[in-house]
Amino acid sequence: MFRFETAGESHGECLVATLTGLPAGIPLSLERINHELWRRQQGFGRGGRMKIETDRAEIVAGMRHGATIGSPIAIIIRNADWKNWTESLPVEGSDAHHKPVERPRPGHADLAGVIKYNLPDARYILERASARETAARVAVGAIAKAFLAEFGCSVLSHVVAVGRYQMQRPVAWDEIEALSLKPDVLLGCVDAQEEARMKEVVDEAYRTGDTVGGVFEVVARGVPVGLGSHIAWDARLDGKLAQAIVSIQAVKGVAIGAAEEGSSDFGSKVQDTIHYRKPEREFFRGDNRAGGVEGGMSNGQEIRARGFLKPISTLRRPLESVDLVTRDPALAAYERSDICVVPAAGVIGEAMVAIVLAQAFLEKFGGDSLGETKRNYTGYLEQVRNY
Repeated sequence: MFRFETAGESHGECLVATLTGLPAGIPLSLERINHELWRRQQGFGRGGRMKIETDRAEIVAGMRHGATIGSPIAIIIRNADWKNWTESLPVEGSDAHHKPVERPRPGHADLAGVIKYNLPDARYILERASARETAARVAVGAIAKAFLAEFGCSVLSHVVAVGRYQMQRPVAWDEIEALSLKPDVLLGCVDAQEEARMKEVVDEAYRTGDTVGGVFEVVARGVPVGLGSHIAWDARLDGKLAQAIVSIQAVKGVAIGAAEEGSSDFGSKVQDTIHYRKPEREFFRGDNRAGGVEGGMSNGQEIRARGFLKPISTLRRPLESVDLVTRDPALAAYERSDICVVPAAGVIGEAMVAIVLAQAFLEKFGGDSLGETKRNYTGYLEQVRNY
């Protein structure tokens, strides 16, 4: 079983990720992993933290001579900002320099966390709840992508909406791929005119001390038929994708395929018609409104999943809150924050989708080595061709 865990706090020494279950022999490139970390830090509307951190992954276990060796992989991403917090957040020693957060932010984990863990302030809640944690996920996702690439599967993302502006036309894979190759990232939208309108919304949020959310779409291409299963609720691929995407900080909703549009239309307009190419001996569909998943299983088409991101909770113009010490009304705490993180959330979404697909891939095809997994996969493809 492919599984991973992360550890670390936003202003701690480092972020740590461990992952197990990958076969031996998968080629890995630190340069590629670090490029994914760089992509996560880009986008118009990011805060001052991105000027401090230059995220670089260090693989300290599970990889030798440029490839996995079948044992657990351990990754470290050091926090450059730690030097400013060494006295405030020591592992041992005095709390004389502790920086309490006693005015919880609406929409953040602050208040629920201090009540749950019986803490006097929200410092340790926000340190772990912070989206800084997702840098570790992106590193794991980059490794999952490397595994999937061995089987011709790619995962990318683009921004569909920022605030009130939303793309109204379908976006093809070629457009998304071309976007991913651009050296400069504004808001991750394939349409320059729509992106300019989105930028206006971010500019407005900046001027007014506010934040803005949006929608990103993750697209996976080259996924074979039959990942996931219909036989149990927790085996369904769409359920796993939804849980993975909504686990990203500030994501409040997920749509697989044309879920929004389909919910208000007739069945005859929503279902994807089925056809067959006799010379190629393959089934195909007239559209992809299902987003590549039917009955909890991949159907061979592009998997398309959207994440709906609420605006970031930390506002320069704080909302009403309550002081945890006095219980008197107070304005919520403010610490350095982003204004818009939709493009970065898309990159994190890619990582989570890649992780889910890699897990589903290994559940179906297994293998202790890459060669064994490829042999199992090749045998399955032969079965599919001969159906």
